[in-house]
Amino acid sequence: MNTLAIVLEEPERIALRRVDLVPQGDEDVVVDIAWSGISTGTERLLWQGRMPPFPGMGYPLVPGYESVGTVVEAGSRSGGRVGDMVFVPGAKCYGDVRGLFGGAAKRVIVPGARVTPVDAKYGEQAVLLALAATAYHAVAEGALPDLIVGHGVLGRLLARIALAMGGEAPTVWETNPVRQSGAEGYPVLAPDADPRRDYSSIYDVSGDSKLLDTLIARLRRGGEIVLAGFYSEPLSFSFPPAFMREARLRIAAEWKEPDLVAVKSLMESGRLSLDGLITHRHEAAQADAAYRTAFGDPACLKMILDWRGCS
Repeated sequence: MNTLAIVLEEPERIALRRVDLVPQGDEDVVVDIAWSGISTGTERLLWQGRMPPFPGMGYPLVPGYESVGTVVEAGSRSGGRVGDMVFVPGAKCYGDVRGLFGGAAKRVIVPGARVTPVDAKYGEQAVLLALAATAYHAVAEGALPDLIVGHGVLGRLLARIALAMGGEAPTVWETNPVRQSGAEGYPVLAPDADPRRDYSSIYDVSGDSKLLDTLIARLRRGGEIVLAGFYSEPLSFSFPPAFMREARLRIAAEWKEPDLVAVKSLMESGRLSLDGLITHRHEAAQADAAYRTAFGDPACLKMILDWRGCS
C-alpha cells in the first residue's frame, strides 16, 4: 500500500509524492485524511532547517501532527470503527521516509489507541485540537494567565480557554498590527502601550528567546513566566531583576491525552469556540505555496491542506 504525502526532502524543499506505507496490524486503523494543518512553530523550524536535535529528526520526512479523517479499515484489536471521523496526531507509517510528525498525507496507518473520535460537525476545525490541547495543558498545570505574549492561534486559544475556565480576561500583547484584531472578550495591546508591571502569570507563546528580561520586568514579586511556545535558540536572563522579584519560570511541554479530553468537553459544552482561527486553505496539491504562505504571511493564522481532491 502507498499514499500521497507531503515530504520535506531537505530544508525549504517540499514535494507531494507517493511513499510506501508499512503493513497494517491488528491494532491499527487506516485513516483517509480530509484535512491537515500546518504548524507555524515546529514545522517552520523543520522547513528552515533550524529544528534542534530531536528523536526521529532527519530528512526526508513527512511533517504534520494536526490531521482529521475517516477510518476506512480497522484492525480486530484496534478499537476503531469504520466510518468514524477521527483526529490523528501524527503517524510513523512510511517505511524509509521519516514520520516527524507524519500526519500530512492522504492516508495514514496508525494504532487505534492514538486516534480520537470527533463529531463530524466540527469538520476542518478539528485539526485545531492539538493546539487547543497544548494551550489547555499549559494552563492546567498552574495559574490562569493574566498576560499572554503573542496573538497567533496558540495565544488566542490560551485566552479563550482561560475565559472558558472562568478566569478574568487576560491582556494579550501583539507587536504586529495585522494580528491585533480578532480578540473575543479580552484586550490586545502593543507592549509599549501597556503600563502594568504587576502581572502574576505571564504566558509567552511568541517563541522569541530574547524576551525574558522584558517579561521579568513586568512581574509582581513571586510571579511566574510560563514558556508555552517552542524556542530554537538558547534562553537567558539577567539575574538581579529576577532575584528581586523572586520570579518563577515554568516550561509547558506537549499535551497529554487528558488535555485532549478536557478540550473536547469544553467544545462540546459550547464554552470553547474554534471559530475564526483557520484563515487560509489550499488544496494539498498546492502544498509548496501553502507552506510558504503559512510561514511568510502574518495574516495567516492557520493554514489548512485539503486532501479530499487528491487521488
